[in-house]
Amino acid sequence: MKRNNINEFMEFTEEKLTKRVIIKEGKTTVFILNFKPGQSLPAHKHPGSNVQLLVLEGNGEFNIDGETVVVEKNDTVFIGGDEELAFLNTGTKNVSLYVVLNNIPDDRYAKNI
Repeated sequence: MKRNNINEFMEFTEEKLTKRVIIKEGKTTVFILNFKPGQSLPAHKHPGSNVQLLVLEGNGEFNIDGETVVVEKNDTVFIGGDEELAFLNTGTKNVSLYVVLNNIPDDRYAKNI
C-alpha cells in the first residue's frame, strides 16, 4: 500500500511547467503536471499507451489531434497514445492535471521535470 497527498505534488515554477511523479509501478506512471498561467505542454504522443487526465485545479485548453478541447476543474480526458496532445493554461489561476499513463514506452515518461 502506498499513500500520498496530491497537494505535495502541486509545485509551480515561473520558468516552465513542472511534472511530479507520484507512482512508477511497472509500465504505469501516475504524475501531476502543474502550469502557471500562460504555461504550456508541447504537442507530443505516447506511442502504445493510454493517457487519462483529470483537471484538479484551474482551466485551460487541450489540443488533441488539432481539435481544441476546453477543460475546467473536475473534467476528465482520455486519449490513445497515437493521438497528439498539447495543453495550454489559458486561465488566470494555476492548473494541475492528474495524469495516469498506462504502458509507458520507456522510462523517459516517468521522470520529474
